[in-house]
Amino acid sequence: MTSITKPKIAHPSLPKNELGLTRREYEGGMSTLCAGCGHDSITAAIVEACWGMSLRPEQLVKLSGIGCSSKTTAYFVSGAHGFNSVHGRMPSIASGANAANRELYYIGVSGDGDSLSIGLGQLAHAIRRNVNMLYLIENNGVYGLTKGQFSASADIGTKSKKGEANQQPPIDPVLLALTLGASFVGRGFSGDKRQLVPMIQAGLAHPGFAIIDVLSPCVTFNDHEGSTKSYAFTREHYHAAADFVPPSKEIAVEYAEGSATVVPMHDGSHVRLRKLETGYDASDRASAYQYIEAKLKEGEYVTGLIHASDGSGNEMHAVNQTSSTALNKIPYSKLSPGSATLAKLMDRYR
Repeated sequence: MTSITKPKIAHPSLPKNELGLTRREYEGGMSTLCAGCGHDSITAAIVEACWGMSLRPEQLVKLSGIGCSSKTTAYFVSGAHGFNSVHGRMPSIASGANAANRELYYIGVSGDGDSLSIGLGQLAHAIRRNVNMLYLIENNGVYGLTKGQFSASADIGTKSKKGEANQQPPIDPVLLALTLGASFVGRGFSGDKRQLVPMIQAGLAHPGFAIIDVLSPCVTFNDHEGSTKSYAFTREHYHAAADFVPPSKEIAVEYAEGSATVVPMHDGSHVRLRKLETGYDASDRASAYQYIEAKLKEGEYVTGLIHASDGSGNEMHAVNQTSSTALNKIPYSKLSPGSATLAKLMDRYR
């Protein structure tokens, strides 16, 4: 995955974590995403979360599929292990890597297209197996790399940049995860770093599958005909040799727990967010589902830790009784006990 290398020069007075590392040492390459992209705000939150937890970079495994969201793994913790899979297949790679080494922290970064369309079956089985990982969906409702077609998370009535209205009902990843039994379910907004950072840290520390759906505005394709930030407007008013995406300021917001706020997007449209109030019971799965569903019908996306329960009992390693030692640390003689032992094992399946 190509990116531009960042300079390694850091100011000597930068704060350090328990390992003596600065935030700069948790960064990656320079982002090649559109200026103002919400995904870059999520990257900044991941950097802050990993630095604050004092994770050694080599303790982290970052995985992704295909899409704008999947490019972001190149932009944080350059010293981590990483794998960029084919479209929608990241959960399988994450499951295999986790099975081989449970000593590491796993973070998968995906998008609404990568997770809810071609990768929906993969995501469902990662949840079902309770793979011990943090799964972030950078959700913008469009396919950004292929010029902004509707994704499976696009709301009914949403207009494309050409003015077509989406008529297909959306798949909500939070309701999906609650239905499939995920033991940690959250939703955030890319512009609310204060809420997102601790939720990422909680997800990384959770024993089992943790999923966070992060609403992340696309500054290029969340527009429609008549927007002054659209490609059509740009081509009409500017003369350039290639496509130009006007720089936009990243959207940030702060509002109190238990309250709702309307966030204006770059195209003039609005997203309505509601933050969970203090005292909300995240342990009751059925109540969480009903609450989220009711608020969606009111046009509100609820943010915060929506559901959390102890996932250690049916975590993938516990269910399959896998080795507590990473496979790369097990002597070859134990990994390959010989043909006689293999023949005895195969007899069980005849």
